[in-house]
Amino acid sequence: MDGRAHVVDAYCPHLGANLAVGGRVVGDCIECPFHGWQFRGEDGKCTTIPYTDKVPDFAQIKTWPSCEVNGMILVWYHCDGGAPEWAVPEQAEITSKEWVYRGYTEHFVSAHIQEIPENAADFAHLTFLHGPVFMSGTDLRYTRSKLWDSVKHCWKAEWQPEPEPNKHCSQMVVQHSLTVFGKHFSFLDFFVRARQVGPGLVFLTFEHAFLGRGVILQSVTPVEPLLQHVVHRIYYQRAMPAAIPKFILNVECIQFERDIMIWNNKQYLSKPLLVKEDSTIQRHRRWFAQFYSKNSTRFTRQKDGLDW
Repeated sequence: MDGRAHVVDAYCPHLGANLAVGGRVVGDCIECPFHGWQFRGEDGKCTTIPYTDKVPDFAQIKTWPSCEVNGMILVWYHCDGGAPEWAVPEQAEITSKEWVYRGYTEHFVSAHIQEIPENAADFAHLTFLHGPVFMSGTDLRYTRSKLWDSVKHCWKAEWQPEPEPNKHCSQMVVQHSLTVFGKHFSFLDFFVRARQVGPGLVFLTFEHAFLGRGVILQSVTPVEPLLQHVVHRIYYQRAMPAAIPKFILNVECIQFERDIMIWNNKQYLSKPLLVKEDSTIQRHRRWFAQFYSKNSTRFTRQKDGLDW
């Protein structure tokens, strides 16, 4: 084995067996559990058929462009079959092992793929949805309870697309503070930079005066129409006790699950009713449009009648 990760189609082109169920890696090949055909990961060529002396030249499985970076295996998908147009950057602190893995959260979200990254440009929701302190929980019926009304998260945010050659990237800069009975406690301030790379990957790097520095990697993977698989992985300074990044990840999870309660019960509006203070949302939509092409699957719904 060469130690590199390769991605091929899940189903054997011979008789359709699922290579992920009972298949195994043999050298640099994946072996089908049904008849033992072996396909090379690098180019998909069939190298072995146990019951024949000659492997046909056309015996091949589809391979997908992929890379292994920041502890993740990422696959490039383009609906028109286009080759990768940009690379996923390494987080230097992860590569050097200065920051170490400290856990993950996983969610399935019933939403249009655009809804999740669009949060970065929706500044108004930060104060309204994420203003109530995290101790008030995730159920939006109770987050504004009088018990926790004296403690508030305060947010200041900016969003900008990046220029060439990184037009596929954008950045949201967030300054967070906490108030108790209206009084600002500066030792709870922290700074977050959320860098979106392509349509489905975000680097949330953050730093705090005494809690240190780290990153949460957010990946959004479409599973089926209007269903997204979202994973958050946290890497943190090795010298910091593991309890600190686990606490940060838990707080982030609570805030994210507030969004999920909205996403899972809303509808996607291609032409929303916006006011001038929402202008960043329109800018974000224009930026995100680069990830669609002529043959991209379109979201459609029945406009007339009740056939939905």
